Amino acid sequence: MPQARPKEVELKSTRRSASEILETVARNGREELERSTHALAFSGFAGGFAMGLTGLSVAVVRAALGRDPVSEFIAQLFYPMGFIAVVIGRAQLFTENTLYPVVLVFDNPRWIRNTLRLWSVVFACNVLGALVFALIAERTSALNPKAAQELVDLGTSAMSGNASFFFWSGIIGGWLIALVAWMVSASHFTIGQIAVVWLLTFIVGIGGFSHCIATSGEILSAVVTGNLRAGMYFHWLLFATLGNIVGGVTIVTLLNYGQVHAGEHE
Repeated sequence: MPQARPKEVELKSTRRSASEILETVARNGREELERSTHALAFSGFAGGFAMGLTGLSVAVVRAALGRDPVSEFIAQLFYPMGFIAVVIGRAQLFTENTLYPVVLVFDNPRWIRNTLRLWSVVFACNVLGALVFALIAERTSALNPKAAQELVDLGTSAMSGNASFFFWSGIIGGWLIALVAWMVSASHFTIGQIAVVWLLTFIVGIGGFSHCIATSGEILSAVVTGNLRAGMYFHWLLFATLGNIVGGVTIVTLLNYGQVHAGEHE
């Protein structure tokens, strides 16, 4: 007696469509905008402090291995640690917020006021968290002298450039971090999200692109030790932040929003 042939199983891709990713992004944005100012402040401070892990990770590996090209490459492999801690831990990071709430603003301008509230609170608390990290790293005995000096050196080297460089470098940095937020929203599993965060933020680190919060921990370490003036930091922060906003809002948010809605019209 002939055996019955097994039914063919239809395999469907679990990859999300662009419209499904946009729905997830909008939902995340709505959740963030509905949080209280106090909750945003605590989360923003935690995010700014945790971002100190980017410079700290590179500094301690540099201190252990030196600065030859191979050792420098290895050190940069650890640069994404701060981003992983913040993104996976769901702390507030200013450059992620150039994607999530802005999508809602594109749909309905009534979200502008709340988005500006979120941006201002998260940005200020991110910077404050980075400052507290720098004070603990450089003004206490938390780090060995060699690692502390490497962190300062990272900050001084980040200041090499002019306003134009900080701005355009910030555009690339903002584009990559907003792209992280978009890609994380497309990932189903935590391990996939970690891989996405690591791959994209590794490029930020090894490319030396300006990031208004991650690089703040490094530059402020140089400021609190007297190696840089505070005015130099604020000059850098202004142009790096503007670049991050332009890169995140226009290159990632606007283009991905546009591709979804253009597809709906078609």
